[in-house]
Amino acid sequence: MKTIPPSWASLPKALLLALLSWTAWTTPLPAADPPNIVFIFADDLGFGDLGSYGHPYAQTPALDRLAAEGTRFTRFYVSGVTCCPSRTGFMTGLHTSRFQQYPAAYGFGEEVTITELLQKRGYRTAHFGKWHIGPKKGEGYGIDFYSGGIGEKKDQRGRDAGIFDAAIQYLEEDASGPFYMNIWGHITHYAVDAPDGLVERFDDLTVDRSDFAPAMQHKFDECLQIGGHLDESMREYVAELHALDLCVERLLATLDRLGLRENTIVVFSSDHGPAPVLTGGKKERHREFSANMLGYAGGLRGGKHDQLEGGIRSPFIVRWPGRVPAGRVDTTSVISGLDWLPTLASIVGIREVPTHLDGEDVSRAWAGQERLRETPLFWRVSSSGAGPSMLWKDWKLHLPGKRGKTPVQLYDIAKDPSESQNLAADFPEVTARLTQKTQEWVDSLPKGYAKLSKQQLRELEED
Repeated sequence: MKTIPPSWASLPKALLLALLSWTAWTTPLPAADPPNIVFIFADDLGFGDLGSYGHPYAQTPALDRLAAEGTRFTRFYVSGVTCCPSRTGFMTGLHTSRFQQYPAAYGFGEEVTITELLQKRGYRTAHFGKWHIGPKKGEGYGIDFYSGGIGEKKDQRGRDAGIFDAAIQYLEEDASGPFYMNIWGHITHYAVDAPDGLVERFDDLTVDRSDFAPAMQHKFDECLQIGGHLDESMREYVAELHALDLCVERLLATLDRLGLRENTIVVFSSDHGPAPVLTGGKKERHREFSANMLGYAGGLRGGKHDQLEGGIRSPFIVRWPGRVPAGRVDTTSVISGLDWLPTLASIVGIREVPTHLDGEDVSRAWAGQERLRETPLFWRVSSSGAGPSMLWKDWKLHLPGKRGKTPVQLYDIAKDPSESQNLAADFPEVTARLTQKTQEWVDSLPKGYAKLSKQQLRELEED
């Protein structure tokens, strides 16, 4: 309960209520006792792949419970349409397209990372699992401890089990805080090949295509086109989701057992939309694995590699008991992976934050307060000829690339999240204004990008 300052006692009631409301809205999340931070990051997992986000068959009770105990955001956007660009946004608060040299191969140069800032603030920092943010795994960025995972690669608990094992072991050896942990898995990246024991749990699953949105139907067609079987492929995919959920369950139980629950921020997200079914492979084994790529973006169109909503909108769940509202679903706050660095810096009291970031401090949205975005979001791959996209409030703009023949596209995302009705001709003033803003952003990017060698490309594909 707020205490009314004596100097306010004589104010009119309406003004007093307005001032109390304003101070509540402007009060950031507390940082007197710096919280531990655990960031669980899935790979290629779609916006609609969890039970709490509407998947009809997924068994993800641990993640659904995490959502029930925290806040689930439905308008969270990653900064890129593939692995490295998304991770770069989280780590630096900057678009990957601002880096002339691709960070997965060359690193972040002189740009500061969230782990460096937290380390200086007194945090122990650790990274487990997938890297894809520099040429040498586990080196630099203020990361004290790195592990790609422990145990067998072909673990019968799922391919991310060893990553979570390493994170749990790290906690059990020293639970003192504050600490920050990246736990970046490989599920559900290609190739989806779930352990038989987990797939058997879904033996009774039969796909009813009407359980899925129209935007998913082309994937089912492509699965059948390359000789896949919908029921078998879906069983493989949801078994992978279940394997991830079991890992999350073990981790959350460890936090509880060690008495870390109350002052630990746990966040779950995915790096971008679900991977496509690849129809061009000739090898039978490749076709089998490709048929299993049935990630679901809900009613959103597109997926990995697309700047459509299905490619850039991801699940985002935040739990922090007593600080982040429990059981809340935020359907209005537009937040981004670019906001990760400035938001955490604000929460833990870091003042020396770079001023040229693309992200914003959205801690008020985490706290359940209304928070309107101050700047647009942009997307473009690291190619000077690629077509950019922009999101401002409810307007989404796609511009063609230099060689592209597609028209300018404008969508009202609030009314048309599947981006099915192009309104560019109906709202020429909006289209012109957003086009100008997007071009100004493009003009701020490098004019060219360093090319990657074949060896670098091979190494990146293996990460």
